[in-house]
Amino acid sequence: MLTKIHKNPLSSDKLFLEAFSNAFVENSVDSSHDALAERYFLLEKEMFHDMQTLDLDQARERLRLIIDALSQLTGKDMIRAARLFYIHLAATMARKLIDSQVPPVKAFAFSRSCMDVIDSRMSDVLFLQCGEELIEFYVHVLSERTKPQFNHQTVNKVILYINDEIESDLSVEAIAQKFSISTSHLSRIFREHTSITLVEYLNIRKVEESQYFLRHTSKSISDISDQFHFCNQSYFTRIFKKYTTVTPKQFRDQPATSFFQFTFKESVN
Repeated sequence: MLTKIHKNPLSSDKLFLEAFSNAFVENSVDSSHDALAERYFLLEKEMFHDMQTLDLDQARERLRLIIDALSQLTGKDMIRAARLFYIHLAATMARKLIDSQVPPVKAFAFSRSCMDVIDSRMSDVLFLQCGEELIEFYVHVLSERTKPQFNHQTVNKVILYINDEIESDLSVEAIAQKFSISTSHLSRIFREHTSITLVEYLNIRKVEESQYFLRHTSKSISDISDQFHFCNQSYFTRIFKKYTTVTPKQFRDQPATSFFQFTFKESVN
């Protein structure tokens, strides 16, 4: 049986424990939502499975069902409940990223960035879109950690290294030094196994990552160009348009424009 914790005069510094306990009891009294609460947690588990398998469409559908369940569970407080759910979701996503070998500093940055955006930009009208794009962002970050399956372990390690360090000032020479091989050998094996050059892959990853800063932050295009170490904004614009078909400004000004996401061709033996 649930019981309330009564304040102990010897524990006057316990400012929140009694409030937590009392709220827990009050929220546990109504058993009419037992089946719905069970469905809510099952849907959340299934949604994470969809995201882990990079099934974005199915994950979005689960999210809509979760929001429906939240609406029934919370009534008029649904928007507030959705906001809190997204914050909880972002924190859980960060832990899942760490489980997928994403560096903790990057997982923390993911969690903090998502929470900041949810807190500052989510509106009552766009609450569902906010959740859908949170899922899209997570799937994008997670997909970076999907271990490449090329038939050369150095190539696989280089890809993961680039994904982790894309905001660093990377060059073929620096990457070759990191893996203790010559630049010519690295360039040759990378192209042989991926069908693209290492320089091209660096530009592709910079474009992919820059999209999120263009869409979800107020950073200037010039600052984003500098963040990803393009030699100047004009070159950034040219490379960005090459892969997305629009300029960085057009991408920012046209929210309906889809994100560009690169996929390697099948491994070349």
